[in-house]
Amino acid sequence: QVQLVESGGGLVQAGGSLRLSCAASGRTFSRYTMGWFRQAPGKEREFVAAVSAIGGNKYYGDSVKGRFTISRDNLKNTVYLQMDSLKPEDTAVYYCAARVQFGIMSDYARYDYWGPGSQVTVSS
Repeated sequence: QVQLVESGGGLVQAGGSLRLSCAASGRTFSRYTMGWFRQAPGKEREFVAAVSAIGGNKYYGDSVKGRFTISRDNLKNTVYLQMDSLKPEDTAVYYCAARVQFGIMSDYARYDYWGPGSQVTVSS
């Protein structure tokens, strides 16, 4: 069992930056692919980014490429999402997720554990 807790969300003006963190419990964090997803009101959950277990492979959704950066620190059991050049359309609840099986996936149904989410609001 893995427990995930996001932090770092908040209100920011368009063009600004935020860094989300996701702390994981347990001793097997370094085995998991980690992902970030987001969901805006009335919309489906959207893939944002994912990083492989060791951190060598990273994959981004088209809407955030070049603006967001995912990283992880396996010694701290933490995954990060650096968000730069934020836009009002980035407003959503951001979720951290862990995938037990090998391989980066953009389908949220492929992830096994989820955090409660962190609200990010970007004002225009």
